[in-house]
Amino acid sequence: MLAGFLIAYLNIDEVIRIIRFEDHPKQALMARWDLSDEQAEAILNIRLRALHKLEQLAIEKETAELQAEKAKLEALLADPAKRWKAIDKELVQLKAEFGQGTPRGARRTEIGGPPGEIAVPVHAFVEREPVTVLCSAKGWIRTVKGHNVPLGDQRYKEGDGPRFSVEAQTTDRILVFANTGRFYTLGVDKLPGGRGMGEPLRLMIDLPNDADIVTLLPYREGQKLLLISSDGRGFLAAQDEAAAQTRAGKQVMNPSDGAVARWCFAVGGEGAPDAVGLLGENRKLLVLPLDEIADMQRGRGVILQKYRDGGLADVRMLKLAEGISWQSGSRTRSEPDLTAWRTGRGSSGRMAPTGFPQKPVKFP
Repeated sequence: MLAGFLIAYLNIDEVIRIIRFEDHPKQALMARWDLSDEQAEAILNIRLRALHKLEQLAIEKETAELQAEKAKLEALLADPAKRWKAIDKELVQLKAEFGQGTPRGARRTEIGGPPGEIAVPVHAFVEREPVTVLCSAKGWIRTVKGHNVPLGDQRYKEGDGPRFSVEAQTTDRILVFANTGRFYTLGVDKLPGGRGMGEPLRLMIDLPNDADIVTLLPYREGQKLLLISSDGRGFLAAQDEAAAQTRAGKQVMNPSDGAVARWCFAVGGEGAPDAVGLLGENRKLLVLPLDEIADMQRGRGVILQKYRDGGLADVRMLKLAEGISWQSGSRTRSEPDLTAWRTGRGSSGRMAPTGFPQKPVKFP
């Protein structure tokens, strides 16, 4: 290519004449100076601004360098000794630049063992959909699609009726808390759905015949649970400690003799209740902030409210800033200031507020 450019620069006037007046300038250039097709095409594509002396000198210099390199390569090809000497020199240069211990020779990839097994959670293969888990009074469990379902429209077996309803996702797990203090875990996607009556919960978990279900709630990693027994004992437990992997479940609360586990609440989170109200069968009320309740992995718990006779009648989660309210006939009454009933953990509390029902009743 460069040889063709040199011919063009040395014969620029003749090249211009051919381009201006010949009908087929490319063929004329090839015939005039024995040029190849590529050389003739390159000459025709030269821009006018490149037709100056400096460009010619640059091409002559580059041509000379290429000729010298060509001669050097031809000499190496003709002499094996020179070839090996050149190879030896290049290897020494490569070692100095890329050898071990040099900055550019440091290994950039790590050699390790084979990768370990990747544990893929089962719920990763389950399509996430909102459902409502329904459990009847006789322990038949099923799911219906969606949230905010009309509970009054749901059908149950004759002699049975509604008891628990939990909004969840098909990827969730449900914690079942029994009055024995044992937790069981069920995958929501494994529960029967459709329009049927469901299946008995006792066929899915090893729940004793004399045990009853206290509550159902969705498992939330990192969240805590407040567990309370009928004798006024309780503690905070991590949901992670309650989640079980087998039908046998996991024993978390160990109620005292004659007592049963009776209440279980999920606690924590922004805007959630920060206290619990304990109402004894003696009509004494104790308000206890959650931060005064001990954290335990398992056990029977610490004394939350003390009784001379009887036990715990009812429990309600509260917000201290909002006080407490209860139903009195057709009216809803309230007590906004709970200071008088914050007598400390392990105390018996004080008599319920004025106007509170004579017999222990459920809070609204």
